[in-house]
Amino acid sequence: MSFDQRKKSSLSKELYNTLVEDGYAIDFAALITDNLNTDFTAGRMLEYMAHYDHLPEVEIVDEMLAILSDRKQIMDKKAAESYNAAWNNYRQAGIFDNIDD
Repeated sequence: MSFDQRKKSSLSKELYNTLVEDGYAIDFAALITDNLNTDFTAGRMLEYMAHYDHLPEVEIVDEMLAILSDRKQIMDKKAAESYNAAWNNYRQAGIFDNIDD
């Protein structure tokens, strides 16, 4: 497994470097940053890690999964808001006014 710099955000690259500098395996750091590859997700992990000296790998993986779960919930919420806005636009435009029941 290798760390592909091209696909990573700046904070994801920083997270990778931080993990390697803290003594974690290169493959482990690459796996974490493959999943936390945006500034939002990598930044959340960096903030979490800043509170601790050296976390066990299992704690980092657990936090990664929590961050990804939160991100999915935010994305789902944004999608639902978009669908709701489109539905409201259809109703305001009167598209459903002449439909016989």
